[in-house]
This record gives sequence, structure tokens and C-alpha cells, in this order.
Amino acid sequence: MAYKPKEFYVDSTDEFQEMVDEKDFRIAEAIVEGILANLNTKKKYVHLLSVIVEEENSVFDITCERKHFAETLEENIAYYVREERYEDCQRIADVITELKGSDISKILNTISGSKK
Repeated sequence: MAYKPKEFYVDSTDEFQEMVDEKDFRIAEAIVEGILANLNTKKKYVHLLSVIVEEENSVFDITCERKHFAETLEENIAYYVREERYEDCQRIADVITELKGSDISKILNTISGSKK
């Protein structure tokens, strides 16, 4: 099944900004899940989440360029540590290592489970 980006419904852009400022784990989780679900995509940009601002009747799509997957995961792993989600931290760290130090065939092998 294809990955469906998470949707955040907020009353205003200020409300979403508060979520960002307060380091709301749900945002980091949506970003990480989106990247992990799209490791083998051929798309240059991956849609990670949408922010639906009801007051403005607008939608903001948050995307990440594939070449920034590793650094984005590095930025978000701290949220998983704070939430004590250590198994997820290990998986994220493994993916970061693969993205930074391996060719695409090794990444695909890791995703498909043939590494273990």
C-alpha cells in the first residue's frame, strides 16, 4: 500500500507554529515515517505531511528532497530519543548509515530485509 502523508488540521498558521516551537513529536514522527516509507522512491521530492489551516481554508504540503533524507533523519532522531523510542532510533540510525555510506542497492537490500 502506498504511503499516505499525515494531515494536521489546525485553526491557524500560528497554531501549527506553536506545534513546531513546542517540538511536537507528531511532526517529527510524520517526517520520519514519510522518509522511511519512501526510501526507494524515484521521486526527487517526497510529500511528508500536509497542514490544513481551517481559518484560511488553505493547505501547506511539507516535502523533502531525496538528497536531504539523511540529514533530515539526523535532525529528527532526537525527538525519538526524547520519547524513549529506542528501537525506532536504531532503525533510523541504520538508515542514516546506509544513506550516507552506501550505494542504492545496499539501501534497497536493507529495506527489503535481505540484510538480515
